[in-house]
Amino acid sequence: MFKKTKQSQIPDINQQEISTLIGDGFVVTGELTGASVIRIDGKVTGNVKTGNGIILGEKGIIVGDIETTSAIIYGTVNGKVKVSQLEIKKTGKVNGDIKTETLEIEFGAQYNGNLEMKKLIQVEEKTV
Repeated sequence: MFKKTKQSQIPDINQQEISTLIGDGFVVTGELTGASVIRIDGKVTGNVKTGNGIILGEKGIIVGDIETTSAIIYGTVNGKVKVSQLEIKKTGKVNGDIKTETLEIEFGAQYNGNLEMKKLIQVEEKTV
């Protein structure tokens, strides 16, 4: 009777194990790529591309683009964000364009850029 959508098939980032942590005070320069969930509390200068998700802590800063399935932003992003699910928390700041299927912005969060919302998964399947 009820049809499952691709949205419901995306795993909740809060239910996944964080396999990589960049702690407060650490600075990473260069592109980060991986398959699992990463939490960033330090500074990354470069693009971040992960398979399962990104949690950017309150002191975390990314100067570069983000591409992942799910992202929770407590810190600052200066770059483009391309995700299926995006949450910008009240301490979060995004300065750049966003492409997402779903977006949740808490009161007090800051966002400066263009927003494009559509089914990213379906678009990628058609081009393959």
